Amino acid sequence: MTKPWTAACLLASWMLVAMPAGAHHSFGAEYDANKPITLTGVVTKVEWTNPHIHFYMDVKGSNGAVANWKFEGFPPNVLYRTGWKRDVTMKPGDTVTVFAWRSRDGTNWAHARQVTFSDGKKLFSGPPSGTGDGGNVPAVAEP
Repeated sequence: MTKPWTAACLLASWMLVAMPAGAHHSFGAEYDANKPITLTGVVTKVEWTNPHIHFYMDVKGSNGAVANWKFEGFPPNVLYRTGWKRDVTMKPGDTVTVFAWRSRDGTNWAHARQVTFSDGKKLFSGPPSGTGDGGNVPAVAEP
């Protein structure tokens, strides 16, 4: 006869194996370090989720059309340690300028490095682009 704790351990092991593993991508797999971009717009949504925060911003183009951009940044705990506060630092309706690197697929998606707020305050929102040296030197000049 199987002991109850043995059955529980087997069941827990089976559940762990059956759960999909969340894949973490590298900077170079998703973003192009040779395509820096600086955009100004109005924040429409902020998602404080692990493993990375995402925020969305409406940007008006030179032709007057508005495009919604998605930006990826640090995990919430890193943002908090660098001065961000959830639901305080950046909220829908705020106008911000974002320095980022475009996604490789050419969509309105980017990896945010720095956010400049309307009062001039600047905060890092993500790590530098991947350069193979652990991020000590950005692949392109930052603002």
